[in-house]
Amino acid sequence: MPAVESKVDVLIIGAGPAGLMCAHGLAKAGVNVRIIDKRPSKVAAGQADGIQPRTIEVLQLWARGPTAQGRKPDAHGCILQSCPDGSGIQRSDRLPDVTAPTARFPFEVTLHQGAIENIFRDAMRALGKPTAPNGACPREFEKRSDANDQFSWPPRSIEVEQPVVPTSISLSTDAAELASRDSYPVTVHLKKLSEAEAQRLSRPVAGAPPNSNEAAADGSNVQIEEEREEIVRAKYVVGCDGAHSWTRAQMGWKMEGEHTDYVWGVVDTIPDTDFPDIRNRTAIHSDNGSCMIVPREGDLVRLYVQLAEIELGGTGRMDRSKMTPEKIMDVAKRSFQPFRLEFPRLLTGGRSTSLDSVLPRTFRHRNASLLQAMLVGHTHSPKAGQGMNASMNDTHNLIWKLTQVLRGWASPDLLKTYELERRKYAQDLIEFDRKFSALFSGKAQSAANMDGVSHQQFVSVFQTFGGFTSGIGIHYAPSAIVETRHQSLASKLIIGQRLIPQTIIRTADARPFEIQDLIPSDIRYKLIVFAGNTKDVTQKARIQQFADELDKPERFYKKYTPAGAQVDTVFEIIVVRPPATTRTFPPLRTHWSKVFMDDEAVQSRLGGGRLYETYGIGPEGCVAVVRPDGYIGNVVPLDGVDELDSWFGGFMASA
Repeated sequence: MPAVESKVDVLIIGAGPAGLMCAHGLAKAGVNVRIIDKRPSKVAAGQADGIQPRTIEVLQLWARGPTAQGRKPDAHGCILQSCPDGSGIQRSDRLPDVTAPTARFPFEVTLHQGAIENIFRDAMRALGKPTAPNGACPREFEKRSDANDQFSWPPRSIEVEQPVVPTSISLSTDAAELASRDSYPVTVHLKKLSEAEAQRLSRPVAGAPPNSNEAAADGSNVQIEEEREEIVRAKYVVGCDGAHSWTRAQMGWKMEGEHTDYVWGVVDTIPDTDFPDIRNRTAIHSDNGSCMIVPREGDLVRLYVQLAEIELGGTGRMDRSKMTPEKIMDVAKRSFQPFRLEFPRLLTGGRSTSLDSVLPRTFRHRNASLLQAMLVGHTHSPKAGQGMNASMNDTHNLIWKLTQVLRGWASPDLLKTYELERRKYAQDLIEFDRKFSALFSGKAQSAANMDGVSHQQFVSVFQTFGGFTSGIGIHYAPSAIVETRHQSLASKLIIGQRLIPQTIIRTADARPFEIQDLIPSDIRYKLIVFAGNTKDVTQKARIQQFADELDKPERFYKKYTPAGAQVDTVFEIIVVRPPATTRTFPPLRTHWSKVFMDDEAVQSRLGGGRLYETYGIGPEGCVAVVRPDGYIGNVVPLDGVDELDSWFGGFMASA
């Protein structure tokens, strides 16, 4: 029997947090997407265990989608323990776990990977119209009887297909096929595994954690009946299959970076201890080695334990089989002295990890300047809690760009900015990780080791890099989609960074809103018009002129909105005016619910009234363009429609 053939717009390989987030975002946007995974079932626990503040904000942007809010425990404080005189550890500092001053959620949420994946799986299942078997849905959006609704992309309810492995991938070299939006230039051969085959392939590579995505084989040597094979033709393939990526290997993308001799053991346990900070995120720097405590759900605690004695195997790399739970627990007990630490309930243990800091040389396949296969992948140490957060933010950056290209809103060149922005972030992460790992894994300074790492050094690095580790300080450089020419108009609202959270008041009903909740990740651009002093006659005239210009068909607002579509299909306008200005609505409002005041809430405890000040905006006002991922792409004066025409024209496609 010949293999089944099917077509899909996007095929995602790997159903870890990054792959699931990508699948959820695309499915919610109505994209014809499938996601496969080699594992026979979803993970029970997994490797990652923390959601950073920016990732919580990102999840919040997916309105009615998965959110980590309310999921406990939250890590609000970080305790530093050192061993200044060799007599045992003692508390050196108690610091905020998140030091970024503009964090909306100034804490981490500690959840195991399985729980995080379940959030996305449940959200995908709850989306709209189910996808037909083999993803066989038409590419066109669903047309409805209501003419005003014809340009809608209804969400698609999808499930992870598992256990399924890819066995080959190829990319067309035909220039015409690559240039066509209607072609499917990527061909992937899939195999559906039996339970026994899936269990064999799901055995992790040396040192990979149980239930991880990092299997030892790709399935190409599995003997499977012909009817269990499938040939999938896709517009795009997204590889989210972990550090030992099959996708990356098939595309010939090499990893670059360095290997270190820092080795850590990891145990999940419900400990019996008199250590007072066991439910705090705690960093221990002692003569017996370093240790990190991560409180998890219920009474569970994860311990990262530095292993000083390394036994090398025949390859010259460490022999992970020697890293037993008993050895890890023994080192942990010594690191906690003079406190007692016992392990009456060891849930998982014995896993060890060497701190490699590597990333792929490229995040995309270059062919005729068209991105056809993308990879989310970089590996580094787990000490800073960045791995899962970095990969989820990779896909957050990718979802809107891929969706706009598939809808025909944007040129395929927009996808080039994915590598531009996320590779630079990955490089910065690797460099930070190298410094942080050396600091954390190094011996503590003492009378016998004056060259060791001092407590002051550790605190300084922890506080200095707080914006980076929290994700709050991510700053995308100037590019086709980041224009900084008029930064002075909103001097504290940094172009290339995410929109700073602030409370504003809806004019019509005095209801307070968090401004980040007004910019959900719905693939649209948000034009936030800061109206300025509308008491001034000249300023009112500028606002009127801006509104008149937007109404012209040759301007970006109409030019890039599909003919016949609702006016806010691609661009949504939000107006924010200062308090004590004219009470009449500015002419830009598309609906009463889109006009706000920078004023204090009626109940003052709810805040408000400081947005113009916080953003550094003067009485002349300005227009800020917020990208669909929540980052500021441009700021222009109210008479800057020509500049917006030129800017959007650099990456958008005419409707």
